[in-house]
Amino acid sequence: MDRFETMRLFTRIVELGSFTQAAVALDLPRATATHAIKQLEARLQVRLLERTTRQVRTTFDGQAFYDRCRHLLHELEDAESSLAQHAVNPRGRLRIDIHGAPANEIVLPRIGEFHARYPNIELVMGSGDRLVDLVREGVDCVVRAGEPKDSSLVTRRLALIPQVTCASPAYLAAHGTPLQPSDLAQHWAVNFFSSSRTGVFPCVFEVDGRIEEHFMKSWISVNSADSYKTCAEQGCGIIQVPRYGVEERLRRGTLVEILAHAPCPPMLYSVLYPQARLLSPRVRVFIDWVTRCFEERFGNAHATTTSEGAAA
Repeated sequence: MDRFETMRLFTRIVELGSFTQAAVALDLPRATATHAIKQLEARLQVRLLERTTRQVRTTFDGQAFYDRCRHLLHELEDAESSLAQHAVNPRGRLRIDIHGAPANEIVLPRIGEFHARYPNIELVMGSGDRLVDLVREGVDCVVRAGEPKDSSLVTRRLALIPQVTCASPAYLAAHGTPLQPSDLAQHWAVNFFSSSRTGVFPCVFEVDGRIEEHFMKSWISVNSADSYKTCAEQGCGIIQVPRYGVEERLRRGTLVEILAHAPCPPMLYSVLYPQARLLSPRVRVFIDWVTRCFEERFGNAHATTTSEGAAA
């Protein structure tokens, strides 16, 4: 194993906190990984890692060496990325994470276009409601809804997506139709919870130029967009969702829009990625492509790259 390969192994061990996980990530035998780090420490004549039965942590010298290794590896990737062949025809594995609704209804219906344009990129896509540690888990970028929160990530705005408040005809027949947001105090909601925040999400409205949040009583809470909409169809309560996700249900009449005169603020969607001076070509082309997907569907969100980060 040459020095750069050993540096890659060392940085993955630090980021994952495990020899075994790093070996699996790099497709190496566990024994090879252990031997390589022992040789590295012997060559440097310094202990880099503290090993316990539960985790692996850097020593003071190990942390300093890790910081230098990350810088050098970024420089190496920058140099490789500058080659015209890789820039024109990017290749390699690209790890992304996109929650279910935007994945299934915005990105995946067009994913064949991306593969046809970049056939040498292997996509590995995660989906689910949980926070993702991009550096630790080796994820290249994520698509998320909501205002950015993680300042360690770079954010590119994708779209401001219209939302709608709705309920099933059966629910409205049983409980009446609210005429004002203040009427929601007497109604039931399907609550939605997420690992990205504490507590459930309120229904939010723009009333006379100000934002109002309304929490309702509820007997069921879910953390899946599909379950959220299905519960509403079954008469479990009122929901507030991006309109694109319920357009077909609204056309069929299984859900009915309410409080249309009190519009919901649009939902911000963004793509986030770890800070780096130069993105690898495969990450850059995916970010450009997914930005076009959202812009062509929802219009331009004045997308700019900032360092304001979002809940990942």
